[in-house]
Amino acid sequence: QSYCHRLQHDMYFLTSTSRLNEQVVDKIILQLNRVYPQILTNEEAEKFRNPRASLHTRLSDLLKHLQKKGDRHCQEFYRALQINAEQLFNDLPSRKILKTPDPTEIDTDKEQYMLNDRGPVFFLACFSVAAGLALFWYCCNSDTKVVGRARRILGFSPIIIGRHVRNICMLYLEDISRD
Repeated sequence: QSYCHRLQHDMYFLTSTSRLNEQVVDKIILQLNRVYPQILTNEEAEKFRNPRASLHTRLSDLLKHLQKKGDRHCQEFYRALQINAEQLFNDLPSRKILKTPDPTEIDTDKEQYMLNDRGPVFFLACFSVAAGLALFWYCCNSDTKVVGRARRILGFSPIIIGRHVRNICMLYLEDISRD
């Protein structure tokens, strides 16, 4: 996508109220006036820095002027915008389109945030509560069938937990079944 098309796409975003203040626009105009090759002549720079006109009008006229001049001029505007207002440059709609090559593709950062908004600590806490309740249910129930079920579950557990831990659990269950 050419810089002129990008600038046309970003024009509404840039000219909306309180995006760019007067000092930043003046810095951009001065930079475009002083770079090599000179993008704006001295007369053009004075016209776009005229304090009698509103900032919105001056900025709109500047962007239209740069689009008429060609792709190189628009590219220099983006460079000046990046130098003088980097945060605004990163928030441009055309930059977001460039970062996502397929507009139908799901933004994985947003999707990941939406699915994992509670974080790993919440998952571990819920898992610990569930495991504790399961262990409490198996060990504290007076029904002997429960101990038998727990024995069967722990019998398949060498893959899940270490043999040492499994042996301790089996000894505990045998002690409970004797009582």
